[in-house]
Amino acid sequence: MKIAKLKFTLVILLAVLCGCAKPEIRNLNSKGTNIICFGDSITFGYGVDPADSYPSVLGPMVKFPVINAGVDGNTTFDALERLETDVLEKDPRLVIVEFCGNDFLSCVPLRNTVENLSIIIDRIQAKGAMVALVDISSGVLLRQYRQALKKLAAQKKAIFIPVVMDKILTNSSMKSDFFHPNARGYKLIAERVLRGISEYLK
Repeated sequence: MKIAKLKFTLVILLAVLCGCAKPEIRNLNSKGTNIICFGDSITFGYGVDPADSYPSVLGPMVKFPVINAGVDGNTTFDALERLETDVLEKDPRLVIVEFCGNDFLSCVPLRNTVENLSIIIDRIQAKGAMVALVDISSGVLLRQYRQALKKLAAQKKAIFIPVVMDKILTNSSMKSDFFHPNARGYKLIAERVLRGISEYLK
């Protein structure tokens, strides 16, 4: 009876330990000096002053310089065109990649979005930097992107930061217009991004 109880305890302990283990992330030992926030209007900070964008709010929370490389209206195709100059030439340690909203609005097929993000991640990782992939879905909105990005992050050994827009899109007090956050909303996004990346910056 005691042996059976001991085996059960060991099984539970192993399950807990496995559940707490953080996923393996490529380039965890990156020697880059900057955190690059690479994205579209959500990264740019549409609707608020530059000081209230999520990269600006994130900056004082981390010990590395944070660069805002967000451009309003960008699709993943636009991102590929400026990846070299806006990211790879900036000595990245970690690149926080946030795209897909404009792909959806422009009716870009999901497979093309995923292909473009895959290329972006590969090129960043080849530069020696970590990648964090940000999911801007909320509830059923853009749910298919959440599933695809989570799978891609796992395949590429990238950090996955889910549903950063949750309870923002449905809360008018957190938005500056129908879709974009206000200062309160961007602060919440910064906090969620920090929660996703902090353990990998130690």
